[in-house]
Amino acid sequence: MRKLLSTLAVAAVVTTGCYHATVVTGLPASSETVSQQWAAAWIDGLVPPSTVESASKCRNGVAKVETQMSFPNMLVGMITFGIFTPMQIDVTCASSNRMGALPGNAKTVAVKNDASRQELEGALAQAIELSRKSDQPVYLVHE
Repeated sequence: MRKLLSTLAVAAVVTTGCYHATVVTGLPASSETVSQQWAAAWIDGLVPPSTVESASKCRNGVAKVETQMSFPNMLVGMITFGIFTPMQIDVTCASSNRMGALPGNAKTVAVKNDASRQELEGALAQAIELSRKSDQPVYLVHE
């Protein structure tokens, strides 16, 4: 019986998958990163970790955000019966706040850098209508 329980325990640990999610914004990545190794989540992640403050370090925005639960993170979660479930959060800063080159056939709607709220809303409405008619993406670009 003891051998069976030991085998089941080992199988449970070995077959446990590590949680990993990645969000890519499309902006070109830089070498600047912001990491939080033990971001505190509670009650099996029901209460998420606090926001990673990356705005001051990532002046051009964020290129990628990765969240994961490493084996040590999951081990802590198991020991605390899921009450404390830490995770690792890695933010990769963008090298510029401009998207890469647009496809050659890309439809665009230009917006002035100093556009008013009303002008921005008009440009967005125009882009939505153009996208609806063409069934293709439309990009808002700064002039």
